[in-house]
Amino acid sequence: MKSAVQLKKIKNDLIKKGVKYCIGAYVDIHGVPKGKFVPIEHFEHFAEGSELYTGYALDGLGQEPNDDEISSVPDVSSIIQLPWRKEVAWMPADNHFHGQPYPLNSRVLLKNVLAEATKMGFGFNLGIECEIYVLKQDERGKLYVPNHDDNLEKSCYDVKRFMDVFPWLDDMVTIMNNLGWDVYSLDHEDGNSQFEFDFKYADALTMADRYIFFRYMAKAVAAQHGLLATFMPKPFADKTGNGAHFNMSLRDLRTGKNLFESKKDPRGLGISPLGYSFVAGILRHGRALCAVLAPTVNSYKRLIRRGAMSYYSWAPVFNSFGTNNRTNSIRIPMGGGRCESRNADSSCNPYLAAALVLAAGLEGVREKLDPGEPHHENLYELSPAELEKIGVQELPRTLGEAVEAFETDPFIEKVLGTGLRNEFIKYKRAEWEGYHQSISQWEIDRYARLF
Repeated sequence: MKSAVQLKKIKNDLIKKGVKYCIGAYVDIHGVPKGKFVPIEHFEHFAEGSELYTGYALDGLGQEPNDDEISSVPDVSSIIQLPWRKEVAWMPADNHFHGQPYPLNSRVLLKNVLAEATKMGFGFNLGIECEIYVLKQDERGKLYVPNHDDNLEKSCYDVKRFMDVFPWLDDMVTIMNNLGWDVYSLDHEDGNSQFEFDFKYADALTMADRYIFFRYMAKAVAAQHGLLATFMPKPFADKTGNGAHFNMSLRDLRTGKNLFESKKDPRGLGISPLGYSFVAGILRHGRALCAVLAPTVNSYKRLIRRGAMSYYSWAPVFNSFGTNNRTNSIRIPMGGGRCESRNADSSCNPYLAAALVLAAGLEGVREKLDPGEPHHENLYELSPAELEKIGVQELPRTLGEAVEAFETDPFIEKVLGTGLRNEFIKYKRAEWEGYHQSISQWEIDRYARLF
């Protein structure tokens, strides 16, 4: 906690920069930011957690109407002055209850799991690849690609279609680099009007904070350009989905060394024994973890081999690991030194997902698990019998199946606690049931005149 003198200095600095309002943005169970806006004159009280909330009004915070309120405590070391609305200062925040961090808040959860890693001497490096569609929506709510030229069957890396949206892309990168995120690559992705931003990895808490802000920023900046930025995992059946691949490694807290790097890896992937054990821990709980890495009904329309597409989807379908081979859910990129979870998508709550993936990896490290040999083959081409023969298990095919795997794995409750585990199951099961109670256009088109 900052001292009164430090808080007053921060406030005065913000006033000099033109800030009039502050928000401490905590997230609900879906990773959607929430909070009250506080005039800068009340900054000191705001920083100490003055703002109270009825938890029952929010998804996944485990409260009833008769419960005491929760508070929001902002991280005043991570202030962002909104570049497009300089009157507002944004801060990530934790929920507290009766003066203590609230265990059903997913950012609090991630901090707790990071503390366990610290006890083991590890820091957790995380990079999230940000994929996004920029579209428009017609009067009936249908999404469409606004650029008529962006119609190639394979538009990945296309320069002309990239430059067509250059003003929005340039605004995005300018903001990100001014915030110190160090964008090192961006491109047109496989889908029409789909783009990816890659920026330097950070510690997991910082990266999760940035991903929450990235989603908010992308939508705000796109709206200024007359566009709709969507993080829906699969907005079009015949186009690739939006991933949010987690690139992960552990570092030595004392030296900063990447503990996954190895030049003596007998398997030739550039990964240390500790790195392999981390991967094995994730694979042990891979089906259950899929529920938080791919947490929506729509997510499982992305996790397919091909579906309505004319070529393979690039998305993982199997709980497996391998080389640069993108048919595995865990990939070891060329050069080694990290592992990539490919089933994470753009709808995930990054705090919740990172906490569980890290906890699973640490379990693998503690128990010195071995993931077996990496898979080099095109797993998409193998039959169920062939997959069974090589011991490769499919990831869940639906949100309902993923929630079932989540519910039946005792590891989940051990990490989340009973309250947060049950809240996730309750909301995601309701989402799955709500989906089946709705009538889609596909059903009307197929059945209304059939019989």
